[in-house]
Amino acid sequence: MNWDVIEGNWKQLKGNIKEQWGKLTDDHLDTIAGKRDQLAGKIQEAYGVNKDEAEKQIKAFEDRNRNDKRYL
Repeated sequence: MNWDVIEGNWKQLKGNIKEQWGKLTDDHLDTIAGKRDQLAGKIQEAYGVNKDEAEKQIKAFEDRNRNDKRYL
């Protein structure tokens, strides 16, 4: 999954991100702006998980959405 492309298409992808991590607000998503490390940090804050768990969740999200052309 190419995070440079994700960053470029962030506005279109925010809905998918909110479906996965519903506790993240629009303000969070605007701050994240497609940056993977920022997403991991906000997941940690919102869900009270450690960095490894946040990264695991992001990897699972990537795997589920691997064939979505917006992420390629």
